[in-house]
Amino acid sequence: MHRPVLLEEVLEALAVVPEGQYIDATFGRGGHAAGIVGALGKKGMLLAIDQDPAAVSAARERFGSDPRVLVRHGNFADMARLAREAGMDDGVQGVLMDVGVSSPQLDDPARGFSFLRDGPLDMRMDPGAGTSAAEWLAAADERELTAVIRRLGEERFARRIARAIAQARAVAPIETTGRLAEVVAAAVPRHEPGRHPATRTFQAIRIHVNEELERLEAGLEAAVGLLAPGGRLAVISFHSLEDRIVKRFIRRESEVAEPWRGLPDIPAEARPRLARIGRAVRPGEAEVTANPRSRSAVLRCAERLH
Repeated sequence: MHRPVLLEEVLEALAVVPEGQYIDATFGRGGHAAGIVGALGKKGMLLAIDQDPAAVSAARERFGSDPRVLVRHGNFADMARLAREAGMDDGVQGVLMDVGVSSPQLDDPARGFSFLRDGPLDMRMDPGAGTSAAEWLAAADERELTAVIRRLGEERFARRIARAIAQARAVAPIETTGRLAEVVAAAVPRHEPGRHPATRTFQAIRIHVNEELERLEAGLEAAVGLLAPGGRLAVISFHSLEDRIVKRFIRRESEVAEPWRGLPDIPAEARPRLARIGRAVRPGEAEVTANPRSRSAVLRCAERLH
């Protein structure tokens, strides 16, 4: 059963107004969306977005008969356009972004996200768009492989892994998750206890193939642009690279823009757009026990000022 992470904390952060307009920019399997819809009145509205066609199908099956819910296929980087097309031009009261790969994606070997089950090496959030992980591995030179694995996987053995991938693909294409995991494991001399040696490399390739960090930055900017004054932005991230972007974005948007800091007359465009709401929230012990995948989740929230 799909378990939405930090559900009660998300609903508290969004402070759902019954007649408000909300965006769930990463529907997944609808746990958070159901919580939002449950708090809406008859005139409330939820725009549910996901780039995964399977998630869009699940959203339409679950909420297709509810006139308060609009379902759209797309990435949260396209949020502004999708909201405009949905008639949300006058500002929304809340945006939720649950960043990263979902449990249904991880659990389906055909999607190629996990080294725990052998399957085609795809890793695309939207299988109908972009370049698959196998295609990228076949084309990238050793220098690019090293850079991506080091930067996006924070992997100290990136150079060794890149060399091993280049040598392995010269023998035969790397087209399955199982083969990639074997190649990486053989190249890593030591790894953290309890963690598969290919964990960081799989993370790096997935983030690169889906342009996740670039789209996260675009999505955050789009979300703030859509919020009405008093509207809330809630973002759940699952690893340090994502959380660092969210944290810095909220901090930057909560301060007077340079070079106006410290000056008496600050133009409207240089004033803070956001106010941070509370501290970062993490799952409690009970949630982590019930759902171990939630252990690295971090929720940050901010409110639109003007």
